[in-house]
Amino acid sequence: MERAALFDVDGTLTDTNYLHVVAWWEALRQAGHRVPMHSVHRAIGLPGEDLLGHLLGGDRDHAQDDRLSGAHDTLYATWFDRLPALASVADLLRTLAGGGWVVVLVTSAKDSELSALRRAVDADDAIAETSTSDDVEEGKPAPEPVRHALRLAGVPPERAVFVGDTVWDMRAATRAGVTAVGLLSGGIPRADLEEAGAAAVYRDPTDLLARLGDSPFSAV
Repeated sequence: MERAALFDVDGTLTDTNYLHVVAWWEALRQAGHRVPMHSVHRAIGLPGEDLLGHLLGGDRDHAQDDRLSGAHDTLYATWFDRLPALASVADLLRTLAGGGWVVVLVTSAKDSELSALRRAVDADDAIAETSTSDDVEEGKPAPEPVRHALRLAGVPPERAVFVGDTVWDMRAATRAGVTAVGLLSGGIPRADLEEAGAAAVYRDPTDLLARLGDSPFSAV
């Protein structure tokens, strides 16, 4: 039976979390909301509507949601031609694909963002499938994105490992019954990732690649 390596993208494969922080902070500022950047950072990884609910509360003016999300998307798109991949990501994905793993990207990004992220990663030959926020009704930390990725890969939860950088990633994976691996490259502390369900935590993709042989991947 095949094995699936599921990867979040922002903060996990690409060094883009803080670009999202600035884009959301500015979108919120333009609409008159003063939200500290550290609060925005902790919400990165949630789909747009959930992120706004997390930051502004459920009693916010929902009529602003589309305008706020559109402003974020416009601001973030100004970096599309220079999104930075984290070191060793292409080697990591190709190593796993070469070892028989089905590599699936599982992201809260929209389809329009994913193409720019994939250009940054530059390892399309190793990526078998992608699951975006456009494919599911509920985003992370709900398990639906991970379950959708499992269906794409055609494997049960025990034959997969999910790698992400936020507590939302860890919760989505564990709720789907998939072993979760955390990376510190998105700026979230190790203790938070472990509390959210990470079976192991690594510094960044380079660290995970170097220690792949004794990582949770070796147990599948």
